[in-house]
Amino acid sequence: MNTPRLLVSAAHKSSGKTTVTLGLAAAWAAQGLTVQCFKKGPDYIDPMWLALASGRSCYNLDPHLSERAAIEQRVAQSAAGADLALVEGNKGLYDGLSLDGSNSNAALAKMLGAPVLLVLDARGMTRGIAPLILGYQAFDRDIRIAGVVLNRVGGARHESKLRAVIEHYTDVPVLGAVAENPRLALAERHLGLLPCVEHEGAAAWVAEVARIVGAQVDLARVRGLAAAAKGATVATVAASAAVPAAPIAAPRRERSAPPARGTGDSRGPRESCDSPDGRLRIGIARDRAFGFYYPDDLDALRAGGADLVFIDTLHDQRLPPLDGLFVGGGFPETCAEALEDNPALRGALREAVVGGLPTYAECGGLMLMARSIRWRDHHAEMVDVIAGDAVMHERPVGRGYVQLEETEAMPWPASAGQPALATARGHEFHHASLEGLPPGQRFAWRVQRGHGIDGRHDGLVVHNLLASFSHLRHGAGAFWVDRFLAHVRAIRAERDERDERDVREGGAPRAAQPARAPKRQNARSSTLAPHGHLPVAPLAPADAPIA
Repeated sequence: MNTPRLLVSAAHKSSGKTTVTLGLAAAWAAQGLTVQCFKKGPDYIDPMWLALASGRSCYNLDPHLSERAAIEQRVAQSAAGADLALVEGNKGLYDGLSLDGSNSNAALAKMLGAPVLLVLDARGMTRGIAPLILGYQAFDRDIRIAGVVLNRVGGARHESKLRAVIEHYTDVPVLGAVAENPRLALAERHLGLLPCVEHEGAAAWVAEVARIVGAQVDLARVRGLAAAAKGATVATVAASAAVPAAPIAAPRRERSAPPARGTGDSRGPRESCDSPDGRLRIGIARDRAFGFYYPDDLDALRAGGADLVFIDTLHDQRLPPLDGLFVGGGFPETCAEALEDNPALRGALREAVVGGLPTYAECGGLMLMARSIRWRDHHAEMVDVIAGDAVMHERPVGRGYVQLEETEAMPWPASAGQPALATARGHEFHHASLEGLPPGQRFAWRVQRGHGIDGRHDGLVVHNLLASFSHLRHGAGAFWVDRFLAHVRAIRAERDERDERDVREGGAPRAAQPARAPKRQNARSSTLAPHGHLPVAPLAPADAPIA
């Protein structure tokens, strides 16, 4: 990789690294530079803001969920042609899940050969800032802390004292001092920052952050740090320290196919889902309520043969013709009234899922598929495919990384080279529990680490719906995209076979009839076949309890 690159980290969380990273990305973008942003760790909200600031999709880099080769390939591929790759860390520089620091921000910086810009919350500090910097340097000599930005500085006198101390005791340059400023504050709630899709003045606020950070941080010198990354080559781009106050454009919202208005049945007329190249039409719920998607997972869906059809659950009243559906996470609880006020789409979703539409629902998607959402004094009816209620709590029910072991109820075919009943890693962060479930439910996973639905299981299987509180990444032992698409293809193939049989017998294709799960042999004794034709375990009866 030869793209200039820089990792922005901090001594601890809530130091202001997100604000500084946003400001840098937006300021450089306003100067005409192409900035490719990345976010370390499992996070959906910060990447939305970074995408808005840079005008490009922001990708997550997670050493716990992805192999080194996959991370290096993602950075090289996404940053190709960019003027700079900007990585925002999570928590503190040396924080991470492993005792040896192998999945810390520092380890990621070392992996990428990226210098570190350390953002320090300077409130209440003067001389004590020097041993903090010296300790961070000494802890791992292979990490290059190339500069610091002082944040929440109390005024000119405070700044001058901090600069004098750092210059006297350390060799780390101070590249900026951002004064305490209420205009830099962004509202937070139970899952972190307010997403930019819910912020009415998001673009204007990011432009203001770019102006403030650009005026108080030496953009040219910080960019020089990135250019000093191992193997980096720098394109000649004219860049001024002055940052235009022009509004920043939101990243392009792709719609792979027009929002066709079909019947309540997800497939509509039988021929409506067919394409000459055999591609699948996969619906993606994406709006103010549902926006938690990893861009590389959406890329993997496209690469796997899917055309993505984006659905607005708050305003669309019918489903377009679909072969499958993916409802990601988000904040359905804050949009519960609007979701309830769209009974037409809720009815269409229920008809489609009960009719057999292959569906994957993560966290907020699971809540949508539940009977209702209850939050404080509010109660709203949802799709009612899952015979339970999503109940919000003040504190997190599940938070952090998860490890899942498959059960024989897993409906998705195994990937080539993957053992049946494999384990997968993911993450969860939910304040909701699923309550009132009747006994005898089928679950696709046993929870080895984490909470999931009931502390022991996750991945509720109802019809051809798999709904979980855990979020998966394509890779990390899951390869969920390949498996989900194989599941969709198997169900579509059975439907096509049934329709052809109906035509041969002199009838019409039964497009509006429910799709059934394909017949498969037991996963434990299955022989792996080419991708898309893998036998897996048959679905257990609806009342069969999990072992």
